[in-house]
Amino acid sequence: MDSKGRVSIPASFRRVLEAGDPNWQSGSNPELVIVYGDHRRKYLECYTMEAIDEVDAKIDALPRGSRERKMLQRLFHGQSFPTNVDETGRLVLPAKLRKKIGLEDEAFFIAAGDTFQIWKPETYETEELAATEEWLDSLGDDVDPLQFLDAVEGG
Repeated sequence: MDSKGRVSIPASFRRVLEAGDPNWQSGSNPELVIVYGDHRRKYLECYTMEAIDEVDAKIDALPRGSRERKMLQRLFHGQSFPTNVDETGRLVLPAKLRKKIGLEDEAFFIAAGDTFQIWKPETYETEELAATEEWLDSLGDDVDPLQFLDAVEGG
C-alpha cells in the first residue's frame, strides 16, 4: 500500500470485478462495494456489483420493518463504501477503512468467489489462519477436508 492508501488488486481479482459489473466495458474501470461492517469485522470485504445486488435482493425479501431487515440494511448499506478500480488496477482505501483494520503498508488479499477480502497480514495470520488450523486439528489426521465437498449438491 502506498502513502495515499492505494493497493494493487491482483489481476485475477480484477477480472472477477469486471465480470461481476454489468456496466463494465473494456477500457473502463469496474465498480465494486467495500463492506467494512461492524466492530467485529477485522477485514474489508469487496463485493462485485452482481454480488452486492444479490445480497440487496435477499435483504429486500425480508419483511419490511423487521428487525433483521433493518439490521442487515445498516450492516450492508450503512457500513459500506461504493468505489471503483482506478486505471492502474489499484483501489484507493480511505483512511477510515485503513484505520478500522489497522492497515499500514501491506495488505493481504484472499479470494472468496465473487467477493474478496483485504486483511492486515498479521491479523489474518493470528486469527483466520489459526482458526483454520484449529479446525483441521479437530478433524483428526485421518480426515481429508475435501470429503466435505461430497456433501454439496451436485458434487
